[in-house]
Amino acid sequence: MSTPFKPGMTRELKIKSSPELSAQRFYPNLPDVFATPALGGLMERVSAELIDEHLQPGEQSVGISMDLRHTAATPLGMEVRVKTEVTAVDGRKLTFQLEAFDEVEKIGEASHERFIIQADKFNARVADKAAKMK
Repeated sequence: MSTPFKPGMTRELKIKSSPELSAQRFYPNLPDVFATPALGGLMERVSAELIDEHLQPGEQSVGISMDLRHTAATPLGMEVRVKTEVTAVDGRKLTFQLEAFDEVEKIGEASHERFIIQADKFNARVADKAAKMK
């Protein structure tokens, strides 16, 4: 695999926070604000989108780590913007640094690693593992 990935590549994603992304969707006794799991999901999504633009047929990516800090609450209805940047490329492993902002301030940051996989091989291993449940 020759990699088209280079440190410095970036991508942004903007969404409007909504009730479906509330912390209360994960547990009722939490504040009704933009949820940490939703932030992590957006960080994974924007990084995966950056990778997807450059994958060969049959390739996908999987997340292998995320160190996330959610540093400020965001009221529902406010826009959230997440930016990812490739900081390292080690074969099929890509490392990203991410920052997230609402309309007022920085709300979080993370480091995230993703691995490029061959989908058919990955899916075969998952199917073999699932078959062991029977």
